[in-house]
Amino acid sequence: MYKNITTSAILGGIAVILGAFGSHILKDKLSPAALNSFETAVRYQIYHVLLVIFINTNEYLKVTEKNKISKIVFIGIFLFSGSIYAIQLLKIPAKLIWFTTPLGGLFLIIGWFLTAFYFFKKTIK
Repeated sequence: MYKNITTSAILGGIAVILGAFGSHILKDKLSPAALNSFETAVRYQIYHVLLVIFINTNEYLKVTEKNKISKIVFIGIFLFSGSIYAIQLLKIPAKLIWFTTPLGGLFLIIGWFLTAFYFFKKTIK
């Protein structure tokens, strides 16, 4: 549980750094569409960091449930935001890693629905 919160805090800090980098340095180096894509990656990273912190500080979920959701969301952040960062910052051609962004999005969606499922299970007991 504390590893998940620590990892989230680090990912949150990285998102703030990347957001500042994008708004101060990349705005003159990327096209508006590429900058928008980069900002989407930062935004989604922050949203999901907050989700993992919420999950891991919630007293109603079991540690195994917290860990499962956290792992799924971390994979989603890495694949979704990470692939966009790779495309925009490292100039890796999108056609080489096109599948990682939607796959990451799928993991993020699964994380949200798994969260809903675990909370729903608590309401019917």
